[in-house]
Amino acid sequence: MTSSAEDKPRGTPADGESDTTPTGADTTEDENAPAPDPDDGTNAATDGTAPDATDDDGEESRAPAGGGISARRRRLATAVSVFGELLITAGVVLGLFVAYSLWWTNVVANKEAARDSDAVRDQWAASEDDDGDDATAPAEFDPDDGIGFLHVPTMSGDEILVKQGIDLDILNGGVAGYYDTPVESALPWDEEGNFSLAAHRDGHGAKFHNIQRIEEGDPIVFETENTWYIYRAYAILPETSKYNTEVLDPIPEESGATEASQYITLTTCTPLYTSRHRYVVWGELERTEHVNAERTPPEELRAD
Repeated sequence: MTSSAEDKPRGTPADGESDTTPTGADTTEDENAPAPDPDDGTNAATDGTAPDATDDDGEESRAPAGGGISARRRRLATAVSVFGELLITAGVVLGLFVAYSLWWTNVVANKEAARDSDAVRDQWAASEDDDGDDATAPAEFDPDDGIGFLHVPTMSGDEILVKQGIDLDILNGGVAGYYDTPVESALPWDEEGNFSLAAHRDGHGAKFHNIQRIEEGDPIVFETENTWYIYRAYAILPETSKYNTEVLDPIPEESGATEASQYITLTTCTPLYTSRHRYVVWGELERTEHVNAERTPPEELRAD
């Protein structure tokens, strides 16, 4: 008896049909079949990562789809990281240099200046000659040790020791120096001339840091062992070439002076934190006062 296709068991192909399922045809899964294990490595990842790979030690690792970060990108990331660290290091070094230049050099210079100032005053106190005559330079000490003290109330509340010379080994000691080159300064007790001084504006004591506070008419006082020299500021030059030595002339014509007198000139670098130009203040001697036993300062230096 010939059986029909309807009598064939379920799942058996009918006559003339292939016993394989066409590509792309739907198939029915057994509802009781176990779900695939997501960790058995048989199913493809759906989160954008490639299937698990096994390294040489037998341990599994997962790599990003597309083969991971290229060697070129890793090198670039390393270079950027190293460059960033170098920038941070450079910033730290620069910060330390600024702190050294603008703070620590002041500490060292002020200690040195204080020691030298005490030595000068001790020498004055020990001197038995107090005739009040400053017609000649004091003979009791070497000018290298200091010839006296500058007082400029509107610029600084400190007294500034003045030594001979403007070399850095002098000025870096936290003092002012009077010119011995390229021109030779007059001294306060000379009958005429220009007592020309220089000091740092930043670092190494920065004794002329606030020179811009001086105004015309302000007192500038120089103290020696026996005499107070009281000058009065009369002209200011905010900026000039550092090669302009005419401001130090015995008669400083750039200040408006036209005849011989007893002048004082203060010079320092400008603008702040540079040495490109020079700031200049001129004063003229107004009077002198004898230093008494108590070293009472002139009224220009007395607190109100």
